[in-house]
Amino acid sequence: MIPWFELHTIPIGPISIQTWGTLVATGLLTAFWAAARRAKKLGQVAPKHVWDFATWAFLFAFVCARIFHVLFYDPAWYMSHPWDAINPALPGYSMVGGLLGGVLAGLIYVRWHKLNMWDMSDLAGYATPLGIGIGRIGCFLIHDHPGTPTNFFLGVQYPDGGRHDHGLYLSLIGWLMFVAFWSLGRKPRRDGFFAGWFLVLDGAMRFYLDFYRAVDVKYGGLTPTQWLLMLSVLLGAVILNKARLPSWALRKISTK
Repeated sequence: MIPWFELHTIPIGPISIQTWGTLVATGLLTAFWAAARRAKKLGQVAPKHVWDFATWAFLFAFVCARIFHVLFYDPAWYMSHPWDAINPALPGYSMVGGLLGGVLAGLIYVRWHKLNMWDMSDLAGYATPLGIGIGRIGCFLIHDHPGTPTNFFLGVQYPDGGRHDHGLYLSLIGWLMFVAFWSLGRKPRRDGFFAGWFLVLDGAMRFYLDFYRAVDVKYGGLTPTQWLLMLSVLLGAVILNKARLPSWALRKISTK
């Protein structure tokens, strides 16, 4: 079992930077770098579009991560403390809400610049696991997602005993998924391959892990994230089987 340790700030000379925020930002930048590198290799999307989109994706992800948390995880508190909802310095950001914001930004950007939806979606699906792998290290170091008690060898020895640590698990899953995608990406893959598999794999594994959260708000026995992840897995399955969609639907969602 992993011994307990935590790191909330990283001292650099006379200043200290926040561990979680720094690693999340590093994860995002590294994921966009990986997407831009693959875009250059494939020659389907100009790397400039990847970096231009990065700015919009970051803004949408930041705002939507906060909105999702406020609306579904602690609405009673924010109803009585409305200013806390818009205070970016306070904790309370949902990774799934952030991904939803990134998807929304992508839909708008692709439509505005008349890019191919499948090309951009696969770049995002290919690179996002790397961002999760790095960013979730921040969650692990501050232990903001404690799980239920366990003796599992990858559990963490919390002060009150061994527990699952979702930050660690999700980081490991992100790294494993990216290594698999990198290996699979060395050969040509059909449209929707990486986008579809990311939605299915990430959604299914995160859905399962949420049952092992120590404390979380639930609606109908499921967390808000689990409800959204069911749609994510369904969408991923549809994308992986997009050849079965009628031609008019494909033209609707893919413009070149």
